[in-house]
Amino acid sequence: MAAVKNNVTTVKNVTADPSALGLLGLALVTIVASSSKLGWTSGVSFILPWAILLGGLGQLFASVIDFKKDNIFGATAFGGYGLFWLAVAVGWMMNLGIFGEAAAKTADPKQLGFAFIGYLIFSVFMTIGSMETNKVLFIIFVLIDLLFIGLALSTFGIAPHSSHKLAAWSELLISLFSFYGSGAVVLNTHFGREFLPIGKPFGIFKK
Repeated sequence: MAAVKNNVTTVKNVTADPSALGLLGLALVTIVASSSKLGWTSGVSFILPWAILLGGLGQLFASVIDFKKDNIFGATAFGGYGLFWLAVAVGWMMNLGIFGEAAAKTADPKQLGFAFIGYLIFSVFMTIGSMETNKVLFIIFVLIDLLFIGLALSTFGIAPHSSHKLAAWSELLISLFSFYGSGAVVLNTHFGREFLPIGKPFGIFKK
């Protein structure tokens, strides 16, 4: 939408906030994935569609919209984690033999462990950024940090039982807080007021 006044053109961005959809995608894939880690369900076959469509494509769509809105933090977060879930889905498909027996037999889980360490590094600086967004998002990122710590340790065989439980419960809590965050974005925007509180930024780093 553009308005012209005194030869000055003002452009107003009327693109809706995509974070509700991005958080919904994260919430759905993590609640399904955590059910497997916690032993409530078994296998990964029915996690795959949620990982690809919601965790992957849903967050990537939100990332593209955030790039258009010049929101570098949201775009990088949703893009980074959307690609993570697509990569995880491909890894599961390899283990299931979809890409052939050779790919399944030669897979080295330690390489996955290093990927988890890489995402832990990414998540730590995103956690710092989330402190100037809102407190619900900050909690989600802290839980994501714990998830990657648990995933990395369990993949390398370090305290496997405890680290697996850490990853499982962190993932479940990520889902619950993401559902809340998604609902807050939708309802707060829809009603034009704070229907669900999300907490103000910490106000530490931004001027």
